[in-house]
Amino acid sequence: MSGILAVLEQREGQLHKMALEALAAAQKLGAELGAPVYAALLGTGADAAAQVVAQYDLAGVHVLGHHLLAEYTPDGYTLALRQLIEALNPTYVLFAHTYQVRDFAPRLATALNRVLVSDVVGHRAENGAVVLVRQMFQGKIAADVHFNGEGPFFASVQAGAFRADTLVAGSAKIAAFSATLDAAQIRTKPLERFRESARAVDLTAAPIIVSVGRGIREEDNIPLVQELADVLGGELAASRPICDNGWLPMERQVGSSGQTVAPKMYLAVGISGAIQHLVGMKGSKVIVAINKDPEAPIFEVADYGIVGDLFQVVPALIAELKKK
Repeated sequence: MSGILAVLEQREGQLHKMALEALAAAQKLGAELGAPVYAALLGTGADAAAQVVAQYDLAGVHVLGHHLLAEYTPDGYTLALRQLIEALNPTYVLFAHTYQVRDFAPRLATALNRVLVSDVVGHRAENGAVVLVRQMFQGKIAADVHFNGEGPFFASVQAGAFRADTLVAGSAKIAAFSATLDAAQIRTKPLERFRESARAVDLTAAPIIVSVGRGIREEDNIPLVQELADVLGGELAASRPICDNGWLPMERQVGSSGQTVAPKMYLAVGISGAIQHLVGMKGSKVIVAINKDPEAPIFEVADYGIVGDLFQVVPALIAELKKK
């Protein structure tokens, strides 16, 4: 096989929210290179998750089975995936840049004497080769990364960099792959799963986000933007200064030190567009910006821009939306 393998994270049959983004990246790369695309899944429930993945245009879906893979361990996943990669010989191996991937993927790449290019935000094909784009220094610099030598080449993609809604539907065959593992090879033992405290909102799942920045001036003005979010049926978010001031909880922060989101529409109200904020929302399908400064950097990424005082523009928007 000379193609692209997307390793997809799942738990008990439910795909990780970034898994389909990684699959979309693999499909896009495969289309540009004229290469077949395969998917791989591990863990309890992998068969059920594979049924979902098989509904997309892929050359095949591989399910790695073994009782030592039921619960995640870096040793187990590394050993099993190494066997699959050596059997399939893909040119590129892609992951979503999740916490789990950060744990085992560098080890997997090293085991095959390769490197992992992490947190990729884009790519382009040049003369049959791939150039990956990743950000450095909190998004201040975009670096082009070229692979040298022979594959397999490893990369993880940043949340929101590729859109799951671009996936091409199809029908793929599911194949079982029996990994050879021994309990003595698993040095770490699974403990009770970590459970995050309940969040009031999951911004990554919101189709519409209305985000507020320093242009709101003071905390008492936040309800104005909240009303706009409510009328649109969206979630309220913020840039870092708003959350640092305690005007909104940290879970609503978007940016390099907050959440990375890719909604259908991102409405930035009074946000200048510092690179640290843009890193967290530039994958949005449609970006609308309201700012009184016509030179604000946010307008460089916005699909639609309104230059004006938010205290005049937002009430007018709310009034018109309520009429609809």
